Amino acid sequence: MSRSRDRGADFQRQFEGAQTLDGLLDLSGSPLDSAEVLARMQAARADGTAYSDLIPTFFEEEPRFPSPEIARRLYQNLLGLWDLVEEGKAVRLEDDGPRPPRPKKVKATPPAPFHPGEPTAEFVEAAWRYLEDDEKSRTRLTHSFENRQDAMLGALDAAGLTDEGYGVARHLLFELYAMLELGWPPGLTAVSPAALEADTDAPPLPQPLQAYADEALFEAEQDEEQPLSSQELEAVRRLVRRGLAALWSARKGR
Repeated sequence: MSRSRDRGADFQRQFEGAQTLDGLLDLSGSPLDSAEVLARMQAARADGTAYSDLIPTFFEEEPRFPSPEIARRLYQNLLGLWDLVEEGKAVRLEDDGPRPPRPKKVKATPPAPFHPGEPTAEFVEAAWRYLEDDEKSRTRLTHSFENRQDAMLGALDAAGLTDEGYGVARHLLFELYAMLELGWPPGLTAVSPAALEADTDAPPLPQPLQAYADEALFEAEQDEEQPLSSQELEAVRRLVRRGLAALWSARKGR
């Protein structure tokens, strides 16, 4: 269950035309069209800017892809267009034939609840992907987390973590909270801040949720830009495990 989007062995740098690229840019949240992208690429080629530095400027915020397929096709087209510009070839953006079908926006669907049982690995994977793909639902659950679990977040604020450690712990606790809210329709009660401070062993937890947390912490430790130190990692791991145990125990109507 990796957070990376695998482009697969069939990834091909190919520009499919202005209409297709326009649709892909729109679906991914870019304010540009293919003509504006082409102009920026031509300017970048002239001043020696690398495409890896250029492409992120096509988005005002982090791109939000409706599906991995949309992400793959967008980068195939952008890199294909870049190759044409870099080779000095003329690029025609006008229609010269039937318009290709516009990529369809795939509506993200929430996973089926696991209530009244426990989450499976398949549920956790589906819930994570849903949170990645549905920005509206993620925003709603973020507000719910901040409002309903503010006492727990206050305890996390006071835990003495570095900015990096705090960011990892808060983000992971939000994802675990959101997964439980998605899978347990009765919802969760507010967690006491003492739950993050209690120096006791956590009760048995669903293995798929624990495995998700362990993988996220491993990735934080291996991060190339801001890896967590061993000491910080253990502190974050302890807080996340206590927080997960408290959230699991906060399910309504058990």
